[in-house]
Amino acid sequence: MKIGRPSDGTPLGPDRPRLVVVEGLMLATPADPYLSLRAGASYSGCSVRWLRDRLTDLRHPLPCYRLPGGKILLRRSELDLWLACYRTVGRPDVAQVVADVLDGLR
Repeated sequence: MKIGRPSDGTPLGPDRPRLVVVEGLMLATPADPYLSLRAGASYSGCSVRWLRDRLTDLRHPLPCYRLPGGKILLRRSELDLWLACYRTVGRPDVAQVVADVLDGLR
C-alpha cells in the first residue's frame, strides 16, 4: 500500500494529524478571582489609596466585599466593569465641554 498525500497536501498515514477529545478541563487558577486592594491596584495600574477612595465615592462607588476583620476584596470582573464606565475614545473637545457647562448654568 502506497502512502501519499491528497491533492491539498495534508499528510496521510501515521504522520497525519490526530483528533484529540478533551473529556474535562480544570483551570489552575480561577477565571474570576477575588483581589486584595493591593492586587487590584497592581492589576489596574491605580494606587491602593485611589481605589480605597473609590469605595466610598457617592456618584460611582467601586463594588467590594468587606470581610470580618476589615479585609477588603474586589472581584476582577467587577473591577473591569467598573473601570469600563470610565472608558473614553479620543480627546474630548475642551471648548465644547466648557460651552455645554456654561449653557447649563444659564
